[in-house]
Amino acid sequence: MSELPPVDAELVAAAVEITRAAGALTLEWFCNDDLEIDHKGDGSPVTAADLAAESLMRERLVNLCPDDAVMGEEHQDTSGTSGRTWVIDPIDGTKAFTKGVPLYSNLLALVDEHGPAIGVINLPALGETVWAGRGRGAFFNGEPCRVSNQPSLDGAYAMTSGFGYWPPDALQAVLSSPVIFRTWGDAYGYALVATGRAEAMIDPLANPWDVAPMAVIIPEAGGRYTTFDGDDGPDAWKTGSGVGTNGAIHDALLDVWH
Repeated sequence: MSELPPVDAELVAAAVEITRAAGALTLEWFCNDDLEIDHKGDGSPVTAADLAAESLMRERLVNLCPDDAVMGEEHQDTSGTSGRTWVIDPIDGTKAFTKGVPLYSNLLALVDEHGPAIGVINLPALGETVWAGRGRGAFFNGEPCRVSNQPSLDGAYAMTSGFGYWPPDALQAVLSSPVIFRTWGDAYGYALVATGRAEAMIDPLANPWDVAPMAVIIPEAGGRYTTFDGDDGPDAWKTGSGVGTNGAIHDALLDVWH
């Protein structure tokens, strides 16, 4: 992925374990008719499962790395002294979760002084986990994984979470392009790219916790991760958008809407 120092392998394993534990917890509410759904100030849904999963992840991270900062979707950020930050999305795809759709995920990332270092996508209802550590490669349920070798946009599968937040001209450009456009979205789309089952996932708008893991998973799987405008710097994950591809089609895909 880069010449930056590899992240500690034991820390990667711990991150995977913590994220899977959060996923197991969410399954207690999944497809439960008694699930209560509240709404935050921005109108997005939140459930007891979101809150419980993030609390579990925060508690375990504090025990594991007490000097690290923690950023999460549902609870207040906490500061640290180590220069490292954990980024949590306890349930990515809460709307799908509340409808009993099994494509939701639990996300965890670590960012250090060099940039994104660890990323985990756990899909508990599917029994799938994709993760990566900087300099350690990418893995799918314990086996190394790679992006596809699809060389062109013609026949490439590109995904997004929905069409409502796309710039209209950019959306029309993608719809008119040779790619096969699907809405296998949220983190599931990035998991498909990292494991070679699709070629691109596009988020014209994204929160930092939605895409922080992707900034290490996609490159470690041999692909490329940038913002919607093509920025691939160490802070690209927190600038409000994300594009992950197999690398071979990345520039051509960005050219579609630029």
